[in-house]
Amino acid sequence: MTGLALTTLGALMLLAWQDGMLGSILGAGLCIAWLIAAGCWTAARTGNGGRDGEVARPAPDGPPLDALFDQIPLPLLRVDAGRAQAINRASRRLFATDDRVIPTPTALLDTGQMQLRHEGRSWRIERVAGTGRALVMLVDIEAERRAAEAHADNEMIDILGHELLNGLSPIVSLADSAQVAAERGDARLPGILATLTRRIEGLERFTRAYRMLARLPDPVRAVVNMGELVGDLSRLFDERFGDRVMLSIEMPEGATGWCDRDQMTQGLWALLQNAAEAALAGTVAPAVTLAVAWQTDRLVVRVSDSGQGVAAPERARIFRPFHTTKPEGSGIGLTLARRIAQAHGGDLTLLPVAVTTFEWVMPDVDISSPGRGGGSAER
Repeated sequence: MTGLALTTLGALMLLAWQDGMLGSILGAGLCIAWLIAAGCWTAARTGNGGRDGEVARPAPDGPPLDALFDQIPLPLLRVDAGRAQAINRASRRLFATDDRVIPTPTALLDTGQMQLRHEGRSWRIERVAGTGRALVMLVDIEAERRAAEAHADNEMIDILGHELLNGLSPIVSLADSAQVAAERGDARLPGILATLTRRIEGLERFTRAYRMLARLPDPVRAVVNMGELVGDLSRLFDERFGDRVMLSIEMPEGATGWCDRDQMTQGLWALLQNAAEAALAGTVAPAVTLAVAWQTDRLVVRVSDSGQGVAAPERARIFRPFHTTKPEGSGIGLTLARRIAQAHGGDLTLLPVAVTTFEWVMPDVDISSPGRGGGSAER
């Protein structure tokens, strides 16, 4: 094949020389020779790459997997066949080993264990189980708690600073207006001073509410007659809202709770005030219901209202300190009520139902048997 190609090429060159086209044919020949050489070189490389059944593979991009693991700040271990192996820098430092963890803590081998105590610190165990082995990640519980507290403190400081600036800005503006009015003998001065006084009083109320939330004392528990407590709340409600809002009470006879009566009254009163104000802003006859029930060794108190409900975006923020949608609200009532409920070992939640209903659950209570039949009253 090569001989035929050379003979043909020689004949073409002879004809080209006779016709004066030797340069053109020579250039074409060189191009053909270069293409043949390039093809042979490519075939040779492919043949070498496929020798012994191997297929050439491109080199992997990026750093190796071990280097990536070393950049993870949490300890990672491989648990396999009853032993644990440190696979990144954080785990090797924690267990002071370059490879196997000896002795292996039983908490790492027991898939039912969720915590590990090591070197005086508590770790939460996160597992990704595979076939016969597992990848374990350890999370420092104390560091996680400190990070959560720092985040909460920063959020509180941001909210407090925002609210104080919102309260101080109009006060500064009104003070300037009052000074100008006094210099000019303006008749509007008394009205400006009256508004300034109200704004200062509002800022003082906000500051007092903040101190109340920040300094909530531990509850002093005692056996409390829930009937008497609810009766006091009913009279307070009557004095505050009169005939504008109807209050319905549902509770069993002889109900008692193991709680701090003053704090319980304060928390429930905050719920009742919030419910009454929401009911007054609604489109139907204002009504509030306070229901007390016994459920499996716990006292459950529900407060519902006839208002327009809580918008979906607000449900996630409703217990946030100082968050309020009311022009004169402090945004402290619901937060304080939830703090009190949690201090008693319970919780306060907004139920996912059509009628706005707050549920206060408090464990460790005792309701005498005559009251389990239930009852209701309305005023």
